[in-house]
Amino acid sequence: MSGPSLMDSLFQRTLEDLIKGLRQQLIGEQAFISKALEEIRKEIKSTDLSTKSTALLKLCYLSNLHFHDMSFAAFHALEVLSSPRFSHKKIGYHAISLSFHDSTPVLLLITNHLRKDLTSTNEFEVSLSLQCLSRIANADLARDLTPEVFTLLSSNKLYVRKRAVAVVLRVFEKYPDSVRVCFKRLVENLENYDPQILSAVVGVFSELACKDPRSYLPLAPEFYKILVDSKSNWISIKVLKIFAKLAPLEPRLANRVVEPICDLMRKTGAKSLLFECVRTVVTSFSEYESAVRLAVEKIREFLVDEDPNLKYLGLHALSIVASKHLWVVSENKEVVIKSLSDPDPNIKIESLRLVMAMVSEHNVAEISKILVNYALKSDPLFCNEILGSILSTCSRNVYEIIVDFDWYVSLLGEMSRIPHCQMGEEIENQFIDIGLRVKDVRPELVRVARDLLIDPALLGNSFLHRVLSAAAWVSGEYVEFSRNPLEFMEALLQPRTSLLPPSIMAIYIQSAFKVLVFCLHTCFVRGGSTAGVSASASYESFDDLSVENGADSTVAHGQTCTSAPITNESIVNLLKLVELALSPLLGSHDVEVQERARNLLGFVDLIKLEALNSSGQEENDSERKGVEATKIIRLVHDAFSKELGPVSLTAQGKVPVPDGLTLNENLGDLETICGDIELPSSNTFSFGYPSEEKDVSSFSNLQIKEDSGQSNESTSLLAEHRKRHGLYYLPSGKSEVISNDYPPANDPALLGDNNDNASDLVKLTAESLVPKRKPNHSKPRPVVVKLDEVDEKPVAVKQLESRDDSLSGAVRDILFGSEDILPTSSRSNLPNSNRKGKKKQHMITQVESKENVVDDGNSSSRRRKDHSHGKERRHRKKNAEERNETDRKEKESSSNHPRRHKSRQRAEEPLKVPPQTSVIPDFLL
Repeated sequence: MSGPSLMDSLFQRTLEDLIKGLRQQLIGEQAFISKALEEIRKEIKSTDLSTKSTALLKLCYLSNLHFHDMSFAAFHALEVLSSPRFSHKKIGYHAISLSFHDSTPVLLLITNHLRKDLTSTNEFEVSLSLQCLSRIANADLARDLTPEVFTLLSSNKLYVRKRAVAVVLRVFEKYPDSVRVCFKRLVENLENYDPQILSAVVGVFSELACKDPRSYLPLAPEFYKILVDSKSNWISIKVLKIFAKLAPLEPRLANRVVEPICDLMRKTGAKSLLFECVRTVVTSFSEYESAVRLAVEKIREFLVDEDPNLKYLGLHALSIVASKHLWVVSENKEVVIKSLSDPDPNIKIESLRLVMAMVSEHNVAEISKILVNYALKSDPLFCNEILGSILSTCSRNVYEIIVDFDWYVSLLGEMSRIPHCQMGEEIENQFIDIGLRVKDVRPELVRVARDLLIDPALLGNSFLHRVLSAAAWVSGEYVEFSRNPLEFMEALLQPRTSLLPPSIMAIYIQSAFKVLVFCLHTCFVRGGSTAGVSASASYESFDDLSVENGADSTVAHGQTCTSAPITNESIVNLLKLVELALSPLLGSHDVEVQERARNLLGFVDLIKLEALNSSGQEENDSERKGVEATKIIRLVHDAFSKELGPVSLTAQGKVPVPDGLTLNENLGDLETICGDIELPSSNTFSFGYPSEEKDVSSFSNLQIKEDSGQSNESTSLLAEHRKRHGLYYLPSGKSEVISNDYPPANDPALLGDNNDNASDLVKLTAESLVPKRKPNHSKPRPVVVKLDEVDEKPVAVKQLESRDDSLSGAVRDILFGSEDILPTSSRSNLPNSNRKGKKKQHMITQVESKENVVDDGNSSSRRRKDHSHGKERRHRKKNAEERNETDRKEKESSSNHPRRHKSRQRAEEPLKVPPQTSVIPDFLL
């Protein structure tokens, strides 16, 4: 595309025209932007720098507002940068700051432009280049421009020096060796009296001290002087942040600094500086009781202030001090509890954290009850914050504060019914985890799971699907603790389970499989029946049985269910219920649901064919098939009866890698290996409806044998079942209205009357927070299974990067090893000893390098030189022994000369840093 003509340049639209045009586009804004980008691409190729800079400015605007890529204009930005006009340079530097990054191809071309502008006499051009360097600097740019930045650190123009000090932080991070050049001059700027320069320098050291504070301990006198003499609140805040990092490393420094900080708290009227003093005391000077008492008084002033921002800062300071001084929170518990009802959500969250910080095994039940009441009347966001805090606190360190697990399991069931509850995933995890770890709580766990499963109103709440999934898993895994397993089968196979997602429905079907196997095992194996159902019962009689069973009665929610006997009749009804509920799922489009439904129906088919023989069969044959059915039931029951236990998070790492197996860290080459394999278009697929393919051994063969009379009987059975369990059925037609016999999901009325006011809750909370004597529990705490390793998820410790290590090493070399930067009281003959040490180390390195020379000659030449090499090795060995003997004698003779011994020790260990206590001047400590 050719560049624009003279007329195009003359009538070029400016940035103001572009903005006006965008505001006028009510419809078709994208088309207008596309046309504007085409004009910009044409204009930016112009040889006129004014036209090019205007196009570049419009491109920057579109990039900021609509995130359009402007990498194609990288070279054009450099062209604008070469203009002698300041307005063009400003646009060029702005575009480069927005678009350049480490992988920009033309990044190296900007080095000379930056060097030229950094040495300019125009302070504004120097400022622009420094600002751009702070945004795009990489290792190469930082290395090449370090001399210019070093020069600007002592510039007479304060505006330039301030920006040069600010850019030093970026240069140090990208090129740590620049510390050896610029660090001394950066430290000299700490003595500058200009508040702007001092603020910039202290800000740089504040950022550096956050990464490795120990390296900056020798600068404590300078920081102390700034803290005492500074009149700027901003500078004092930054110095306090530095001392908060340095004080824990040097106790003598804390003794000296704590008093000036307390004076600042007493005298200052700035809330920002006061809060920083309080935070510094409660985090780094918590061992000083007087300072903590003063900080607590200032925190109380924040708490009673009407400004919500100051109140939030007070609560935040309380949360910091609560980890070491819990009595501070107890003294202000009234304010904390009242803050739970504050309209500001940040204040409510901070007060919630403080309440949870006071939870112990003695008051966890009372506080949880109070917080659940608050959750009932709170908005959805804060309600879930409360529930999440209860769950995380109670499960901390493998439920260490939980003594009564029966109470906690019932609390989980109660929380799942709270309106706006969205913590289904966490409740599910704890449901299953407690069942695996605590054996004594499994009966109560099954009872809570039963209450959740039999309530059809919960199926319509999508946030409770994960909880229902855990309840279904518990009902199948620990069905032996159930008083009425048949009731679980009705709940797991109710028609309203079609509202569940396929993944949850699959768990329902698998749990129904376990419950069915348990019922069959109880009836046929434990009950002493070896022939299963009576052999005289034909298949026709199996269909004629009524669904109603007196022993299998549904118990109302909240009542204790009585144990129901499992008879042959109830087993027959159970098998028919399974066939009736799962037959439609054979055509499910989800493969997991379809497979599990086929497995369960296949098992039912197998049991019926083996045990429920026709009346025309002989008695011996029926007994033989009954025994085979019993064997099948016992086999499947044994497979399900294996107890599951918790698995360590690091269990996979303990599996040894087989010999010859190579495991790559990443799977980047997987695409090349499996590139010819076509992936399916979706994660789920269907095997087709059962009406399309009929298997000989499936349930469809039995349906072929049924006559019309049996179909009518099945229809009557279905109608009878619908009449009896109407709550579980979806409406079949438009004229049918859903029964309202059960309350809606998460009805607050189910949870009791919650009209108590905030004052009653404050009183109850205040009573629960009073320290109590350890109660005598009626029953001991059950055993909680713990693994041999830590159950908590491993927290990845953030390691210092290699660049940060080299930066800290360079700073330590300068502060601890340079005569020019150390105070006078810390200077010694360290440089001379270092030179001796380096000389000796150089000699040893030369000897080792001679020993490590690789002989590249052939084998015959090596054999010819073996003899001479042996002499040389013996000679070197002899010299090394003589050298060691000389060193030993010198060490023995130096025992009468301590100073000479210390000097030699420092020379032999040049890399060791002197103790930090000898670096800090005595006048400060």
